[in-house]
Amino acid sequence: MAQATVPDQMTAIAIRDDKGPASALHPVTLPTPTPGPGQILIRVEAAGVNRPDIAQRAGFYPPPPGAPQTMGLEVAGEVIVGAGRWQPGDRVCALLGGGGYAQYAVCDARHALPLPAGLSALEAAGLPETVFTVFANVFEHGALKAGETLMVHGATSGIGTTAIQMAKAAGARVIATARGADKARQALELGADIAIDTTAQDFAEVALADGGCNVVLDMVGGDYFAKDLAALKTGGRIVFIAAQAGGKVDLNIGALMMKRAVVTGSTLRPRSADEKARLAAAVEATVWPWIAAGQLRPQIDSVFPLEQAADAHAALEAGGHLGKIMLKP
Repeated sequence: MAQATVPDQMTAIAIRDDKGPASALHPVTLPTPTPGPGQILIRVEAAGVNRPDIAQRAGFYPPPPGAPQTMGLEVAGEVIVGAGRWQPGDRVCALLGGGGYAQYAVCDARHALPLPAGLSALEAAGLPETVFTVFANVFEHGALKAGETLMVHGATSGIGTTAIQMAKAAGARVIATARGADKARQALELGADIAIDTTAQDFAEVALADGGCNVVLDMVGGDYFAKDLAALKTGGRIVFIAAQAGGKVDLNIGALMMKRAVVTGSTLRPRSADEKARLAAAVEATVWPWIAAGQLRPQIDSVFPLEQAADAHAALEAGGHLGKIMLKP
């Protein structure tokens, strides 16, 4: 296939004064990136909007060395310049260190995965950041197994909707928490066995009445931690991926010892290129068959034109979404 003509410049999204509120996001014209050794160039058809993007916009989550300064951690589209297993014309979704809010993006060829059959580029662009995060934290760090119970907070977020489906595909039970009866209902519709409205119920009490949970996926932190620990079965694991309610928690060492609990957590973006490549291979081997079998499908809440990235961030911060908020160049 003949290589497509690549324009010298492209539209991307930048942050005024390097940080600020959602309104600080604005379109700019930048040089189209040139892939280096082992990298591919992707014509972006869709990009996912994620909580780490908001943290970066606020000045708290800088790109790793060598990554673009512009935001965007996941995209899907057409390979324009190939490398590794990829040829021009291939359709992929990819995990990025940054730069996805743009018409073109580069990434390590090992961090791209084939567009799953039956999914649009828009849907596939909502996979990498969430699927890699859930796989690494729930299944690797949290060691969730078939027959065990996962509690997932923020059940209607991009991470939450993905975690529910992946845990069910793996043969686990799911207790989901969300703020509001409507969100709890949506979690049940996605496959959760129990859904808890945290504005009306104590999630630790409900979980204990059900026998407790083996793994908790927590993006809240703050006062949720003590209840996470209370909800655990003996030998349970709490995995943190964010701390939206605060990073300082009170830890009862005695309770931790009695439960023989493990508390861990991780971030995805700062991992080495080799580690992300390992994770990509594991995700393709384990999760892509779940997608093919219809057990996992990204939940797309809304789609904004690339130039309206500020509105997309405002929508994510408002918190009323179910699943992913996306950008379309």
